[in-house]
Amino acid sequence: MDAFADDARSLAGGTEGAAALRSLTGVVLDALEGGAARRGGPLPPGGPGAVAERVRAVLGAPGGGVGGAGAVLPELGTGAVEALSSLVGLAAEGAADPADPLCAAHLHCPPLAVAAAADLSASVLNPSMDSWDQAPAASELEAWTCRALAGLVYGEGSGGDAGADALVTTGGTESNQLGVLLARELYGRDVRVVYGANAHHSVPRAAWLLGLPEPVRVPAPRGVLGPAELREALGSLDAGRPGVPVLVVATAGTTDTGAIDPLDELADVVGGFGPRSARGGGGGARLHVDAAYGGMLLFSRGRRARLAGLERADSVTLDLHKLGWQPVAAGLFVVPDRRALGPLDHRADYLNADDDTAAGLPDLLGRSLRTSRRPDIFKVAVTLRALGRAGLGALVEQTCEVASRLAELVEAEPRLELFGPPALSTVLFRPVGADAGAVAAVRRRLLVEGRAVLGRAAVSRGAAVSRGGGGQGTGGRDELWLKATLLNPHAEDSDLRALLKLVLEALPSSAGCRPERPTPAPPLPASRSGSPPALTESASDTTPVTASSAARSPRS
Repeated sequence: MDAFADDARSLAGGTEGAAALRSLTGVVLDALEGGAARRGGPLPPGGPGAVAERVRAVLGAPGGGVGGAGAVLPELGTGAVEALSSLVGLAAEGAADPADPLCAAHLHCPPLAVAAAADLSASVLNPSMDSWDQAPAASELEAWTCRALAGLVYGEGSGGDAGADALVTTGGTESNQLGVLLARELYGRDVRVVYGANAHHSVPRAAWLLGLPEPVRVPAPRGVLGPAELREALGSLDAGRPGVPVLVVATAGTTDTGAIDPLDELADVVGGFGPRSARGGGGGARLHVDAAYGGMLLFSRGRRARLAGLERADSVTLDLHKLGWQPVAAGLFVVPDRRALGPLDHRADYLNADDDTAAGLPDLLGRSLRTSRRPDIFKVAVTLRALGRAGLGALVEQTCEVASRLAELVEAEPRLELFGPPALSTVLFRPVGADAGAVAAVRRRLLVEGRAVLGRAAVSRGAAVSRGGGGQGTGGRDELWLKATLLNPHAEDSDLRALLKLVLEALPSSAGCRPERPTPAPPLPASRSGSPPALTESASDTTPVTASSAARSPRS
């Protein structure tokens, strides 16, 4: 028996598992802390090549390749402590850290500590949510939590046997697929999916995956799916084939800009088209809303009015691993009447035999397209209990305020231009006069140097007409912008100034940009930290920099 037999073969569960975990979690936490310190920023420096070389070095793989099986699967193990120290440290050192205020490219949130701790317990207990005898308490907790979150969408009195319910998914892509699937099961394979040009790419992909006709892509020249454009598209469909059934997909929080479609008005259009389509000899119309990003405004009593009309949707996508600070995955598919989920019912005798169900054992198999699945709802339930609606709502409001503050700082800096005011927590901006090549070069330079993580968005100017509008290919001539997707509610003004300073410093000298806007920006209104100066050289030289900003490490 080798020296590592005990720590390598200890089980996590049972009455003795906690003792083994106490020492090992300490090793993990030390490795996380050490890796983050060595990284020293939002991203490891050096780009893909440097990261790959570091992984090869830790694994002991031959240089220049990924190595053989022995690099990952040695004949003799190294023991739990060494394996955790080396590989967790490697992952932390080479991570894109969403908790760093300068890591702001994607809808990739910094998880709350309470949610991450709850997720540990889910891993230890390891219930599988496909049958009650594998997850007795976890399945009941999931049922309660799903109904509560469905009530957040459709009203707290929407419970009961035919009331609102939700299914746990891996995220927006799976939830959108479920919305399309239920429409297909209701209307048949001739149903047409109608979506705005600002919608998520998973919507047309779901139509392809499910073997449906080519979906109808509606222009969104103002960055949102407008009722007039939708009415025209539906009219054209009906004229070409009277009675055609449709699934209209609206968006509450686009990936590129956070824009929210006018849900109430779109629901009116869909509601008017359904009876007309049915009179044509078939058809009908459903509305699905992809609120994976913007749906978390429901927690904010001050901002939830932005989602007016969401409760009129036939189904809704929500993601708590975006603006809900949960570890991936934490998606939901929500319906106003749980009977709509009937098409997902499925039988496998070893999991939900008819006589077991008749005897009172809950049938869980129809609550997902997956069979084995983690209790991802557990971390959500713990977070809801720990923070409450008010606590989560406050985090949402703080995060949106951070985005507004960054937009103000961009407007105050004459060398930068702002796409438009943020609708949620996404801010698009770029150096004045920078072409697409210069914008892309700035982003890649910051990535390779490990100084900041910014996204990119190709959006037309017309999309800025509506507040915070925009999305992929919305109409007009698309232009490339830097995208800051802000999900850290605790980011400070000094972090935001540091981010803008890094962008200006990374601008290629040959970019050919105008040095500044032709007219100076108006003074900024006072904020909790006063009115900040524009990011002129003198101002940025004297700006205090916190430990979480880019100037804290030798890279700056």
